[in-house]
Amino acid sequence: MAGLLTVDPQHPTPLYAQLERGIRAAIGSGRMPPGAQLPTVRQLAIELSINANTVSRVYVDLERAGVLETRRGVGTFVSGRPPAAGPKRAREAALRAIVRRCLEEAAAQGFSAGDVRQQVVAIATEEETRGSQS
Repeated sequence: MAGLLTVDPQHPTPLYAQLERGIRAAIGSGRMPPGAQLPTVRQLAIELSINANTVSRVYVDLERAGVLETRRGVGTFVSGRPPAAGPKRAREAALRAIVRRCLEEAAAQGFSAGDVRQQVVAIATEEETRGSQS
């Protein structure tokens, strides 16, 4: 997991939210495929230099959401079944909320919506290229 997940203690976003988003992003992009094992709470806490309770909270929240599954005595894994998608309107609303947070955060750093759009297109193109090479 080294380098796959990062958190920035100087960032205004709480560490648990950064970690949760990082795990979800790694799963969504395929960098952590279904069945992939995550480090133990203690291992990840040490690797990221954060409190183990923070990691535990994220793991529990993601397990409740159906993103992760814990097998007692074995470890925590990316769920083999995707979480329920929900109605299309709810998914669109959730995506809009993500985009709004991204735009607000970018604006706070001095970036425009155009800057964000340009980076989204560039990153999406990279992801598509990487996916077609697999």
